[in-house]
Amino acid sequence: MTSQERVMRAIKGEAVDRTPVYGWVFANLKDEISKIYGSVEAFEDLYEFDAAHIFGGPSPFKNREYLRSIKDRYDEFTPEVLLDEEFFFPAADQDWSRVKQALEHHKKRDRFCYLQTPGFFEFFNDIFGIENQLMYLILYKDELAELYSRQADWIIGYADCCLELGIDCVHVSDDWGSQRDLMFSPALWRELIKPNLKRVIDHVHSKGGLISLHSDGCIKAVTDDLAELGIDMLHPWQESAGMSYDTYLEKYSDKFAILGGVCVQTALGLASQEKLESEMRRVFGLLKGKRWICCTTHFVQNHCTMDDLKFAFDLIYKLARE
Repeated sequence: MTSQERVMRAIKGEAVDRTPVYGWVFANLKDEISKIYGSVEAFEDLYEFDAAHIFGGPSPFKNREYLRSIKDRYDEFTPEVLLDEEFFFPAADQDWSRVKQALEHHKKRDRFCYLQTPGFFEFFNDIFGIENQLMYLILYKDELAELYSRQADWIIGYADCCLELGIDCVHVSDDWGSQRDLMFSPALWRELIKPNLKRVIDHVHSKGGLISLHSDGCIKAVTDDLAELGIDMLHPWQESAGMSYDTYLEKYSDKFAILGGVCVQTALGLASQEKLESEMRRVFGLLKGKRWICCTTHFVQNHCTMDDLKFAFDLIYKLARE
């Protein structure tokens, strides 16, 4: 069974020969990993990672310099300003070199490849700032509704290009959660985000692709909705934010897969190795054989030592094969 087949089968709830494994390790630890292992790619090969998280491709607003030029024209940068600006829709003749290079590398290893695309709330946080956008959800709801709809159109075009390149799964990153609940009301989520996410999910499925969602924090107020929409995989199902694995197993394990289980907020890089081993054995005991790809809940933080990282992935490698 290839890594791609292993992950695909796990997502669909079919039997696998072992637990698929991945980890978000490159963002903060690239230099440290490279000193010991030669490169992040060598680390991924050593631990036989089954998936690859790929970034790249065009942006809805061309580049940061373009956005900065827009902001500079206005005393107050609010959502209605962007309604008059052009979205740069993805096309096959744009720069996909980063994506193609990553795909070539990972497909040689038969990995499952998912490509990140900006979602709705998260994308405009990067433009307006999160505090401003939370305020704009009330003050400029209609304008944000239009921007989110245009962003859905953009993601659909992006997904078409990605699937044509050979990506297995479109990964929408759209942080909605705090440590205790959604950062805004479920009613606003259902009014502004749900219809647009539905359009994206339905389109990706119509093209034969899979679609996953990343959202940090507690999003249990809308997990019923995500199951209804037909999301294929959710990252991370954050237990440290009050999302119980028992709830997942009881209500959603026949609906969608989860990518996660290795908590960077409470365990990896923070707990002793003894506690980390106890935690990982607990998680494997709950999730092994389910619709689960073992992965870090986010990028491993730079306070994690190489000794702890090695201990964690030595253990994960072993547990995945027991």
